Amino acid sequence: MSELETLTAWSPVPVPEAVHQMTPYQQQEIFVWAKNIVNKETDGFDDLYNAIAMIIKFIPNFMVIPLMVEHIRPRIAAGVCIKMGVDQATGYANDLPLEYFSEVSQHLDCVMMARILEKMKKYQAEKFIQYELKHHQLRMLDIAPHLEKIKIPEQEKSAS
Repeated sequence: MSELETLTAWSPVPVPEAVHQMTPYQQQEIFVWAKNIVNKETDGFDDLYNAIAMIIKFIPNFMVIPLMVEHIRPRIAAGVCIKMGVDQATGYANDLPLEYFSEVSQHLDCVMMARILEKMKKYQAEKFIQYELKHHQLRMLDIAPHLEKIKIPEQEKSAS
């Protein structure tokens, strides 16, 4: 993945046209500067995600879910999911409101999302896939090649 692709994956904000007009050396300087800013601003986030993941292991889901939806932004919830791993993240994914889980899933890589979908309750996974096909079709198409156990029914494939 190029430096430009890496940076654009971090944010849906388009790259300014002026950056495209720079020399490769100038672009590289901008990319290094941007990475340094992000690294400085996110220093300690991994420790935070680990701490949250460890704490919520001991709190029942019925208490964690409303707190998560009310007080934790989807990007942070995704960071916690990454730290807790697929099995524990799946337990929460089954219980999270569909729209919130969809937002969280946007911040998880396609392979992890595929593993979570494979382990989710069938009904919940189907609801999520249908929702994503309606609202984030390209994202679902990015996840689909990584699915090993779930097959999208033919009628849903033809609808897209």
